[in-house]
Amino acid sequence: MLMTRHIWRTVLLVTTQMAQIPVRVNGGNMTQLEHSPVRVNEAVSSWMYAPDSVLLHIFQFLSPKELLNAGLVCSSWCRLSYDQLLWKHLLYRNFSIDPSVGISPGHTSWVREYQRLVYHTPLIQTEVLRDHSHQVLHVSFAQCGSMFATCSKDGYILVWQAEFPSRIVYSHDMKSFSWKYTQYSQFNESDTLLLVSGVHFGTPHSTSGEIAVFGLQEGFPLQCRVMNKPYDIFGTWFSDKYLLSGDLHWLAHFVSTSIVWLNKASQETSSEHVPIMNLLYRFYNSNASSIRAVMVTNCLAPMPEFPDSRESSDKNWSRRPESAGQRGNPPSHRELNPGLRDKSPVFLPNMPRPQYLDLEGTLSNCHRFEESLDYASPIKYSAEYRQFETQQSATSDSEDITPTDDASDNSSEASMELGLSEKYLIFTTGSKTYTPHQVGFKRVRGVTFPRKMSPGPTLSERLARRAAERENSQQPDPNWLVFEEVADRFDKVDHLIDLHGHIIGMGLSPDHRYLYVNTRPWPHGYTIENPLDPPPIAQEIDIHVIDLVSLKEVGTMLRSHKAYTPNNECFFIFLDVCHQYVASGAEDRHGYLWDRHYGACLTKFPHNDVVNAVAFNPRDSEMLVTTSDDFTVKVWRSRRRVLQLGLNPKHLTKGTELRRK
Repeated sequence: MLMTRHIWRTVLLVTTQMAQIPVRVNGGNMTQLEHSPVRVNEAVSSWMYAPDSVLLHIFQFLSPKELLNAGLVCSSWCRLSYDQLLWKHLLYRNFSIDPSVGISPGHTSWVREYQRLVYHTPLIQTEVLRDHSHQVLHVSFAQCGSMFATCSKDGYILVWQAEFPSRIVYSHDMKSFSWKYTQYSQFNESDTLLLVSGVHFGTPHSTSGEIAVFGLQEGFPLQCRVMNKPYDIFGTWFSDKYLLSGDLHWLAHFVSTSIVWLNKASQETSSEHVPIMNLLYRFYNSNASSIRAVMVTNCLAPMPEFPDSRESSDKNWSRRPESAGQRGNPPSHRELNPGLRDKSPVFLPNMPRPQYLDLEGTLSNCHRFEESLDYASPIKYSAEYRQFETQQSATSDSEDITPTDDASDNSSEASMELGLSEKYLIFTTGSKTYTPHQVGFKRVRGVTFPRKMSPGPTLSERLARRAAERENSQQPDPNWLVFEEVADRFDKVDHLIDLHGHIIGMGLSPDHRYLYVNTRPWPHGYTIENPLDPPPIAQEIDIHVIDLVSLKEVGTMLRSHKAYTPNNECFFIFLDVCHQYVASGAEDRHGYLWDRHYGACLTKFPHNDVVNAVAFNPRDSEMLVTTSDDFTVKVWRSRRRVLQLGLNPKHLTKGTELRRK
């Protein structure tokens, strides 16, 4: 078979080259060249009567470049070189795509699909931004795609112009607010405000953080500052003018409550009776867990019916406690155990390397960064996902489903409604250990914000209440360790999905239909005996895809990219999703990009250290930004965009294309 393929390729390439050999004309003047009709006719005369089926069989052995060159021989070969089934075969072969997967919804041409995956995906490094002086932890884009913001351990928030060449338009040193570093940012829906989340200076194991909101206008004015604990709750926009923050209070050993606050983005008031924040939810936490990484999405369907989650210990939303120079942005569990130190792993040449899980779920030594960098795992979707995908129109992703934030003219004086449609509050949490291993969902309905604060009880009422409290002081305190005895004091989580691994990042699809989650899996069947001693985690990162209509997992990408830190030093690896692609950072010094429909890994983006975050331009999926512990921000654009900018791709650094050429 290989000999036959070699023979056919040799014959076709010789014929193609002869058809394109230039000859001298006009008395040997080399300034004017043209193809010789005689040579072309001689070269193709023996192929004139070859049937199309034979030529197509031969053409399938050619590379895409050789195939296009063959199409220059004659009109018949040109027609055959654009055969749709031929390019379908090339796409499936060169990108290692499952043959059962059909063409992307809304597309009919396999030629154009191949062209999209090669020429319209981010690949070429057009800019390296070195304005940060420390590890760069996060990047986010404005909704309009004209700006992006970066957060770093140097304490700065930088806002960049996305247009080439990128430059800083706004900046602020958050260390002036006693911040240790900035960790997360998010633009509001109208791109008028920027939410910035950071970590406070304090003890080495402090979990205290803060959220600041800046106006995206001249002077980059500060609008408000809100406390945020733990800091890895991050914070998020609830609507265009309101944001969510968190707080944590310990109730008993390993038991706490997470409070979600609704805050005004602009907190200037003319009266002390005008509220600027309101309690939204209070959740019960067991086994030293807490609510983290909150995000808000629009509800696209009624709440699906699930059995009472408390019937199963694995899915119980609130379990009873079971018997009794770092890299990146670490989770906030450090203050729970003095043994969890805030330092980076250091691997000396002769030092035994830490233990992690290999592909079979057994313990093994960590690989070096340089080893096994050419692997690529596809996303495997369920039949339910594929069925919905085929029913979805090509333009459904662009439909505007964002509710308005304006208060109704008929709203009462006491409160105002903050949205016309229901939303989901999504967060990470846990029930078995302090590391986040579950995704929680709370359906948000009819949220109102008080227009005026209650004046509170009078002096006589307060005195009477104090006397009553003294009389009842003999009653025992609530038993916080038994949830059933205090359940009426907390809000119930509507649904939990346990991913059986350490969750290190989440990203929403633009249509708010799917949630992509980065996890580092646990060993199968591992028993957790101590909440402060979580299971060992794999050195590979899995990506899980959750349908936010059915609240079921519909896709998984196993062992897709690398991570090396152990469970007590594991940090966030952010991922991003656009209409056609998924991208994620990794600890193997690369960012990764996959096609959402075909599931194929297309490109790796090199850095000199851990890649913490990636972000697509929401208005141009041919532009991707990656941030790294190597202190740099890199901008990647497609071949087409590079040519449109008038740049020479040969003079620029390229990512690694994971396709057969």
